Amino acid sequence: MNRFKYEITRHPASEFKQLAYFCTDQGECSLEQIPSDQTNVLKGLLNERGEQGWELVQLFFGNDGIVAFWKKAI
Repeated sequence: MNRFKYEITRHPASEFKQLAYFCTDQGECSLEQIPSDQTNVLKGLLNERGEQGWELVQLFFGNDGIVAFWKKAI
């Protein structure tokens, strides 16, 4: 049986100055007009954690920033 450990990390909005996650009243969400340097910040975060063996489970976007849920096999 596979076993995992989990971690939750917070990343303030200041790291993602122009990252805009937009949801309509119908619940459809998309990333709108994001400069490539901002997507590179997110990509860097994902790659850094991935190199440490963490797998992204979920990202939550909010006004304050991003909360990421990770899992890693043990």
